[in-house]
Amino acid sequence: MHHRPWRWFSATKKQWDDWRWQMKNRMTRLEDFHSWFRLSQAEEEGIALSEKKGRFVSGLTPYFASLMDREDPDCPLRRQFVARIEESLPSPADFGDPLGEEDLSPVPAVIHRYPDRVLFLASNVCSSYCRYCNRKRMVGRPDSAVTSEQWEQGLGYIRSQPAVRDVLVSGGDSLTLSDDRLLGLLGRLRAIPHVEILRIGTRVPVTLPQRVTRDLVRGLRKLHPLYVSLHVVHPKEIAAEVQRACLMLADAGIPVGSQSVLLAGINDDVETLKELFHRLLEIRVRPYYLFQCDQVEGTVQFRTPLRKGIDLMKGLFGHTSGYAVPRFAVDLPGGGGKVPLVPDYQEGGQDGHIVFRNFAGEPFEFLDA
Repeated sequence: MHHRPWRWFSATKKQWDDWRWQMKNRMTRLEDFHSWFRLSQAEEEGIALSEKKGRFVSGLTPYFASLMDREDPDCPLRRQFVARIEESLPSPADFGDPLGEEDLSPVPAVIHRYPDRVLFLASNVCSSYCRYCNRKRMVGRPDSAVTSEQWEQGLGYIRSQPAVRDVLVSGGDSLTLSDDRLLGLLGRLRAIPHVEILRIGTRVPVTLPQRVTRDLVRGLRKLHPLYVSLHVVHPKEIAAEVQRACLMLADAGIPVGSQSVLLAGINDDVETLKELFHRLLEIRVRPYYLFQCDQVEGTVQFRTPLRKGIDLMKGLFGHTSGYAVPRFAVDLPGGGGKVPLVPDYQEGGQDGHIVFRNFAGEPFEFLDA
């Protein structure tokens, strides 16, 4: 990749480093994508389809586009963000709302699935739109914008629920908000006496790392205990700018964990996952979850069999440091919540003598006494 990609986008270095310029100049239309990529027919048809009313929109920051292979439609980053006609393929396992969130939403901006924690939808805008998004029913749609009134309803609901001790601020992506809006919301949540923990779920430090500024981090560090859950899928995403952003957050005392999604043909092999998790640890991000791809409409081409994920975990556990091994989980359809899936190392036994196979496949007997 050219070491000065902003020149290709007719931008100055100052513009390129400004997250607002990146947001304003996102690729959203077919002609935008044509200006940078040699598109395949499947991509052309997919992007054209995404422009139609009622379809999941396209959006990609110039920065993130500059990391992608311009010629190869199978580039692991490009496949995640450039629409393809395969999104129109039906599947019997498809859901519009795969996690049953709408039935768990007491007020529009809040999803309350677990007893002691809630999800607060601060925005329905992202800097770039992952094609496997599980909230594509609302994300990026003008008619689903999160309003100030919905914020007030959400804050009121959380105040009325003393059992809620943990609030995950998500969307869309709350880091697309201005500092004043984001820090203002987080400050109001922090002021609720029974809210102990604040978390931000975001992909922005990866797709738009320019957003992580000194001013933003200075504001965030006043809100401890605050955690950031970062969505990272492939090692190619971890560029120098992402490292800078993550180290700034870590240096501010903000623990950062990653939530990755297992995607067919993109990261569904042991070596790619191992490289991803090692690179994350190097930039002080703890691999936390590896998720089975949700069964949302238009994602059948991304989904892997559950057994594949379990086998991949077996190829990681014991073969690298424990810190580099996340939990593999499936978020159950219909609002059942997350369930961890782990390989079975037990081979039976009797009278308290249990036989296990270790990571290398060797048998060991454990006396349970």
